Formats: sequence, C-alpha cells, structure tokens
Amino acid sequence: MSEPPGRWVVEAEVAAALDMAGAIDALEVGLRAEHAGRADNLIKTHVLWGARSSLHAIGAVVPGWGYAATKTWASTPAGSAPHLLMFDSDDGSLRAVIQARRLGQLRTGGITAVATKALAAADADELAIIGTGKQALTQVAGVAAVRALRRVRVFGRDREKAAAFCARIEAELGLATVQASTVDEAVRDAPIVTLVTRATEPFLDAGTPTPGAHVNAVGAITPERAEFAPKLLARCAVVATDSVEQARKLAGELREFYGADDVGWDSVAALSGLVASGVGRPPGADLTLFKSMGTGLSDLSLGVRCLANID
Repeated sequence: MSEPPGRWVVEAEVAAALDMAGAIDALEVGLRAEHAGRADNLIKTHVLWGARSSLHAIGAVVPGWGYAATKTWASTPAGSAPHLLMFDSDDGSLRAVIQARRLGQLRTGGITAVATKALAAADADELAIIGTGKQALTQVAGVAAVRALRRVRVFGRDREKAAAFCARIEAELGLATVQASTVDEAVRDAPIVTLVTRATEPFLDAGTPTPGAHVNAVGAITPERAEFAPKLLARCAVVATDSVEQARKLAGELREFYGADDVGWDSVAALSGLVASGVGRPPGADLTLFKSMGTGLSDLSLGVRCLANID
C-alpha cells in the first residue's frame, strides 16, 4: 500500500516547532488577516451523542498563505484524537496532516493570551483559574506569557486533582499557587479569571468578580454548556469573542443574554478588531470578558507556523 500524499506531522514535531510565544504571534497574524478581509472561517458544526460526547469540524482559508485547513475531532469521556488537514489553496492537494492535540492546547491557551493582552489591566499580576483538565496548564502558560503573574489561584471540584495541578504549575511554569476551597474564594479580588470547565450550569455569579477584572470564558463551546451567569455580561464594558458568528450559534450564556436582538449582538466585539486596532481596556471598566469559541483560523495560523518551523 502506498503512503498517503502530504506530510504526516506527529505530536512531538508540533511540540518542537511551536512554543507559547510563537503561538501567540501566529494567532495575532491570523487575526489581523481576518480583520483586513483576507481570511474566512468555516463556522463550527457539531453533533452530540450520549451524555458527554460530541463530533466537531472547523476550518479556514487564507488564500494568500497558500493553505486551506480543516480540523475535526470526536470528544468523548474516554478521550479524543484531533487532526488538522492542511490543503493547498490553489490546487486542493493535501499538503499535511497534523496531529493536533498539542496544537489545540497552544491554540486555546494562546487565544486566551491574546485576549488577556488586549483587555486585562496592565498591572494584573494574579490569575484565578477554575478547572484543572487537559487545557488548564496551557491556559495558565498563556496568561503568564502576557502578564507578570506573581500567583495563580486554583479551584477544581476534585481537591486531589487540584492539588496535583498546583504542583504542575509550580514545577513546570515556576509560578506560586494557592488552592481555593470554592469558586468565590478563588475569584474574589483576582484581576484575571479563566474558566475552563465542562460545566453545564453556571458556577460564576454576576456579582463575584471584583471590579477591574478581566474574565476568559473558555470551556462552554456548545449550547448545553455554561460557566457564568448571563447577567455577568451586563457588567462588561467589553465583551469580545474570536467568532461572533459562532458565538451566536453555540455560546449558551451569550445567547441567553442577547437573544435574537441584532442590536445587542452588535455590541459584541470581534477579537480580530481589538488586535488590529490596538485598542485596549477602556479606562474605568468594571469588567471585560472574552468568550473563546475556537476557530479554524486559529488552527490554520498555528498549522502554517508549525510547517514553516519544521521546514
């Protein structure tokens, strides 16, 4: 049997080719291309089955880069195996298949970093992270890449796993940690808050974040999930997302708050616009919030950078 066309890129090659700083830079390049009208996203499609399983497909094209890409994965309680397919945008040939677990972690942590860089207070030095799963460490690494963190507060429902996660942060990122007993204890007075869970009911109340905080909501990417009370959005001077179209379709908290009102949704900012304009946190803002949906453009941006670094 002949080998399939294109290059096969394994996880170890991705890890060697991309670090967090490179991922953040590649994501910002992609977002600027989107703002300039040179990139198009394929809006995520998904199906659900069982209690916690879902099949996803996303994609994007930047013709000037020479690539179109799609990523697909089945998320199940037993695991997932995401792959990114890189096609030649001129002739449609398959240029590469990239194992995309590490790439996805860098993409998700990196896009949080981009939003935090734009919207968190410049002197924010403490992060509260709710959730200790597979995406959590790169979420901390992303924020640490754009803000000088002195401490990370951690809350997870499983105290043993949360303690182990604190130990990983200290060992791998060199950051001081404290394990909180409740969500409120973790979040109160924290200038940056990241939610990265599979929760289906809101656990962050509207009144809990301290004035001046920035919130990254990362985990609820399908309508049946929710991490924060929708009323929290009323406190936000800026609500931004990496895909307004995807948020309208899939972000349960935003859908409940804004409904079908186009005027309401018009106030939701595209992260690409914030990056391109360089406009940051408004003076005197109570809260800002970034709703991460995960886009094909983000995966394409990292895929292009990964292949360039390998070559």
